[in-house]
Amino acid sequence: MAKKTFWDYINGEQPVLVDFYATWCGPCQQLTPALKEVAGDFQGKLKILKIDIDKNQKTAARFKVRGVPNLILFKEGKILWQQAGALSRHQLTGILNEKI
Repeated sequence: MAKKTFWDYINGEQPVLVDFYATWCGPCQQLTPALKEVAGDFQGKLKILKIDIDKNQKTAARFKVRGVPNLILFKEGKILWQQAGALSRHQLTGILNEKI
């Protein structure tokens, strides 16, 4: 079986939260622990992908990512929610509970 690609995930039935980040970005590093906790909270209900904007410039440009961190929630290829800036676990959990 072939390995799933980014496009396979975002076009799938399971919601996918994509974290567009940069290794040099302080707020991106601060967001990582919250994302790990959220991944545990939503295990089986949500997939989280991290995309380095410096290594994936075309993908970042396609989704108009101009600042990092930038979170985009996809389901079946559609954007359900998008926001730039770091969020707390509590804020992110509230948004995800509302959107998925």
